[in-house]
Amino acid sequence: MNLLFVCSENRLRSPTAEEVFSEYDGVNAIGCGTNLDAETPLSGDLIEWADVIFVMEKSHKNKVSKKYKELLQGKKLACLDIPDNYDRMQPELVRLLKNKVPRYIRL
Repeated sequence: MNLLFVCSENRLRSPTAEEVFSEYDGVNAIGCGTNLDAETPLSGDLIEWADVIFVMEKSHKNKVSKKYKELLQGKKLACLDIPDNYDRMQPELVRLLKNKVPRYIRL
């Protein structure tokens, strides 16, 4: 299963999610960001690659939905509602991700 995690800059939340969920058997995870200066910018190729797309905030969901409307057909797009209040791999962030992501998919 290919999981795409989207935040703004791809520096804290989505790289943490990528690292955490890449450890699961049968899961490929990539983090990216909506900002143009993101470490890994969101692209149509990433949307096409993903089976499920997780965004951290509603603003990300709006950006993804508007820009990639056609590519999202048949894809699950879920908002995790995780604010930009955490450092990379912060234990609270890891715990939030591990609690919220399985609500949308079977791991």
